Parts: sequence; structure tokens; C-alpha cells
Amino acid sequence: MIKSVCGYCGVGCGLEFDEKSLIGEVSYPVNEGLVCAKGVSELKSIDTSTRLLRPLMRQSIENSFKESSWEESIKRVADAIKNTSASKVGFYLSGQLLTEDYYVANKLAKGFIGTNSVDTNSRTCMASAVVAHKKVFGVDFVPVKISDIKECELLILIGANTAEAHVVLNNKIKKAKKNGLKVVVIDPRFTPTAKLADLYLPIHVGADIDLINLLINRLINEDRVDLEFIENYTNGYEILKNKFKRLALKKMLKRTGLSTEQFEQFYQLFIENDRVITAWTMGLNQSVQGVDKNIAVLNLHLVTGKIYRAGCGPFSLTGQPNAMGGREVGGLSTTLAVHLDFDKESIKKVSSFWNTDKIAPTAGHTATQMLKEDIDVLIISHTDPLYHLPNRHLVEKQLQRVPLIIEINAYKDSETSKYAHIRLPAAPWGEKEGTQTNLDRTITKQEKLTRTSIDCKADWKIFQLIAQELGFKEEFNFSSPKEIFSEYKEMTRLSPDGHLNIYDCDYDELSKRPFSWGDKIVEDKKFFTKNAKANIVFVENKLKSEKTSLAYPLILLTGRTRDRWHSETKTIFVDLLQTYKPSSFVEINSLDAKKYGIYNGDSVVISSKRGSLTTKAIVSDEINRGAIFIPITDRNINYLTSDILDPLSHEPDYNHSAVKIEKKHSE
Repeated sequence: MIKSVCGYCGVGCGLEFDEKSLIGEVSYPVNEGLVCAKGVSELKSIDTSTRLLRPLMRQSIENSFKESSWEESIKRVADAIKNTSASKVGFYLSGQLLTEDYYVANKLAKGFIGTNSVDTNSRTCMASAVVAHKKVFGVDFVPVKISDIKECELLILIGANTAEAHVVLNNKIKKAKKNGLKVVVIDPRFTPTAKLADLYLPIHVGADIDLINLLINRLINEDRVDLEFIENYTNGYEILKNKFKRLALKKMLKRTGLSTEQFEQFYQLFIENDRVITAWTMGLNQSVQGVDKNIAVLNLHLVTGKIYRAGCGPFSLTGQPNAMGGREVGGLSTTLAVHLDFDKESIKKVSSFWNTDKIAPTAGHTATQMLKEDIDVLIISHTDPLYHLPNRHLVEKQLQRVPLIIEINAYKDSETSKYAHIRLPAAPWGEKEGTQTNLDRTITKQEKLTRTSIDCKADWKIFQLIAQELGFKEEFNFSSPKEIFSEYKEMTRLSPDGHLNIYDCDYDELSKRPFSWGDKIVEDKKFFTKNAKANIVFVENKLKSEKTSLAYPLILLTGRTRDRWHSETKTIFVDLLQTYKPSSFVEINSLDAKKYGIYNGDSVVISSKRGSLTTKAIVSDEINRGAIFIPITDRNINYLTSDILDPLSHEPDYNHSAVKIEKKHSE
């Protein structure tokens, strides 16, 4: 048996491979043998007709692709980089990359090309959580482990549909419920996750801050905050308390759409249980106030002292297998490396470590900004921005302007390939080795289970070829992922106060057991602000999202469905798909459907100010009136979505787009 780790969601389940099938690893602490349909089917994503197996090249997007050699392709990339300024080079990376891939790409771009425009698709899912963690804790740190659920008494899930997005985690929640765990689910949809709730709160879209602030305000007024913890470990409580006196409580409750009785049930559950975890994901993050929503959750745990204790804390759930690994390495354009920013001292440290003088002094362009800028060379690795960025008609125009787009991918059917000039075949999960960090800081080694397809390469090797062609042969002379990891783990000693203690991790030992960094931070109740105390920051609902109107009277919600994954490049081969939800549909409340003359199964057109798509209607009472839901597996979904961004995280407001729905009439 070969031990490895799943390459789908942020749970990061341990797997065992016996040359024919995959099973969950019983001894692995994260999943304890549990595994979902995507995980057990992952072998099918390796040997498929959708694989990209040869380098391809064309002069313009009007031409057809022709097979190329690696030498010719890499030379064209390097020549283009050499013939433009560093500020016009962008790297668009992905949570599908392994940490070693991320490290080489980040080192090359920021350290030697001199561009800080190195971002990842985490910008569209986790950036709001990153900014909030840094503002409140001083560093990007998740203080909860999956194992804490066993010690938890009350789990609050807000903007998180674990039953469909984090299946194994959801199964652990079910198991904990048998031992007394209480669960509150807060969501505009009665999702499969809501079915396991002790209390389901059908909140109105966009009112998350209102609900959390109402809870904090009640706790303050009834003296149920932890004043000792507040005094010893936090800043800003008195300011928060004074500003809360001005809150319009009745108006806030009305915005939530909840009754006084529902709020009272929520409050009673909160005060009756000592150990509380609040878990969230894209329902909070993907918002024009995504950072503020995250901060509201962090405030709740700080004022009650329900943090840095077993079974307690704010638990940000990542969507992708190595989204956290990318954050650690420095894969976001707003961070330099190993949780260091672009201040002079950090640049000096990193420059010395990498032996370079090319690091630019300011943050680069984020993924949501990059295409708006004057980019000459765009390297895209294992992600599909044309599919996943909002306001797709605009993104199409922006991609057409880029003189050279290089797509590094294991699969050939991406949407972005329509605008690529060079396509380089990368090794997918199972054909490469390296490390990844799951949503609770657990690092595991992903093992190579089969040979690498003959003309494909691991991503780190592709970045290394570009580096060497640019003349940086000595600085990028890695021979293995282990060698890259060794350099990276030494670099983690530079992290603020050495908190990113990956330097204690042994690469070879990861084949036997995972490693969890940052556990001592929890033990020591440590924060990384100037005075080593967490910052409590007042936030309020500013109603900044796109508003409905007579022309566009509904709000679009987006999200995952179980067994399917993003654009379905891989999960199209999952056996259970025939028995679950389709890849494209629109869920609409039965009263709204009646209002618009729509019946179950009707072909409908959904439109926003930006574009439209056609799909089938599912009429349901499991979604609030005034909202509709379309899964992100519909590749056309971002023709609808708003490109309003959170001003701090630059994360899009995916779940608040104003739309209309009409029955499609046969022509």
C-alpha cells in the first residue's frame, strides 16, 4: 500500500493506493478512513481522453494550435519575459499546485524576474479570510483543527455547505452529533447541511454581519463576555462596546429576515454551550464585505474567549487541497513569502535568503486586478480564469489584449485555452509528488502513484526550465521536490517570530505521518500584533452589494454540489454523478416560480446587467424567496456575476448579483 493524500477539497483526506483502487487511510487523523466519491474516483482523472499530453503553440488566437517541443516553447516564454518590463509579467497560480510548485514559481517571479504580480485562485475564495486573520491576529492563522469538533459542544456553520463542499468533514460532524454536538446552520438555502441542524436559520442574503453583531451585542448587554480574556489578550473592546450602543437593533434583525423567536433560540444555544466553533467558507468570503464578515466572526470568539481552547474557535474552511500551502509560501500578490509582507525589513530578509536584489518594493496586482493592467506575459498554472472570474464578457475582452498567455495544465478542455498562445502539459495528481497543507494546517505528502505521462512535467520543473532559460541556472538547480522542500522549510525560519514552524518538519517522515504547524501558537495563546494582543475591530453591514430592481428582482447565489468539482475537468468521471444533481440547473423558490410562470424542469434564461445563461429550473421550497441558486459547475455562470470587489481583499462579490429569470420560449 502507498499512502497519499486526496487532491480535491481542503479537508485533505489520507488515502491508500494498492495499484487498482483508492481507499481512505484509517490511521490518518484528518479523515480516519472516511473518503468521499470524488476521492475514491481520483484515479480515473489520470488516464482520460481529456489530458493535455504535448506542448502546443500558436502565434495568435486566430490560428490553430500545433505541437511544439519543450525547448521551443520555453524559449518563446523566456524571450517574451526578457523583452518586456517585470511589471508587465503576471503569474496566475492555483490551490491545485503542490507547495514545491508554488515555491519555485514564487521565487522565480518575485525574487528573480522582479514581478510581485503572482496571485492564485485563492484570491476568489480565501483572500477575505487571509486579510481578516492578519488584521485581527497579526498573521494569517487558523486556530482550529478538525479534531476539535470532537471536543465541541456547539458548531455554527454560516455560509458553509459542508455536506456538499467538505463531505468527509460533514460526516465527522454527523458522528460528533451522536455524542451530543449541537449544530446551527445559517444559510439562505435549506441545504443538505441544514438537514443535520438542531437549529436552521434561513437568513436573508447579505445580512451575516447584522446577525453576528446582534449576538455580540446581546452578550455584552447581559454580561456574558469574557472580561479576563478581553483584558489579557485583546485590543479595542471598549471602542467596539461604545460603537455597539449606536446600532439600530430592530432594523438589523429585520434585515436578517429572522424572527425574534429564531434569534432567541440561537442566543440560548450559544450561552448554554461553553465550547463553540464557528465555521464558514465562501458564503462569507465571496462578498464586497468579505473581510468585515470574517472579522465579525473573529470578534464573536474574542469577546467570549472561545478561542485557543479545545473545541473552540473561528474555523475558516478552505476550498482547495493546497490553498493554505499557497498562502504559506507567499502565493498571493499581497504577501512576499512565509507570511512576510513587502516592508523593507522583510524584503531585506528574503533578498538575503534568495541571494537576489530584484524584489520590487510594493505588492503586485491581484488576480482580480491583473487583467485590467497592461500585462504582456501571463503564465496561468492549473486554473481557469475565464471560467471562474466574475463578469466573463469583460474577462474575455481583457484576455484578448494580452500578447502572450501561457497555460500550464494537465487537461485540455479549459475555457481559458481559447485565449492561450502556448499550452504546456503538466503532471496531474498521481503522476507527481510533493506536499500540501489542508484547511487545518496539516501538511501531508502527495505521492507519485503511477509514471508521469511521457511528455508531461511536474509544475516545479516547468517553472525551473523558464528560470534556467532566463539565466538563473544556479539559483534554480533543484533535482527533486525534496530538495525544494528543504530550501523552503529553511525559509520558514524567517516567518514572524518563527511561527511558521515548518522548519521542524521532515520530508521523508511525511510519507508515514502528517505534520501540523502552529500548534504551539494555540498552546501559548499567542497573537502577532505589535503588542501581542488580538485586535477587536468594529464592523457593520454597509449594504454595498448590487441591489435588486424592477428589472433584476432576484439575487443569485452560487456554490458547489456534492461529487462535482468546479468546471468538472476531473469529476466528470465520478460514478455517482448519474444519481445526483446535474452540472447545471437553477433552484428557485416555489412562490417565485409561480410568480414568473415557471414549472419544474422548464428551460429558463437567467440574465443580469452583464450577460445571460440558459438552464433547467428546479422548483423548491429549500431556498428563500427573492434568491436563486446556480452551481459553479455551470461553466457559463460568470456571465452573470458582479465584479464588485471587497476593497481590502479584492475578492469578488459572487453571491450578491441581481438577476432576472424568464421561461425560454421555443423558437
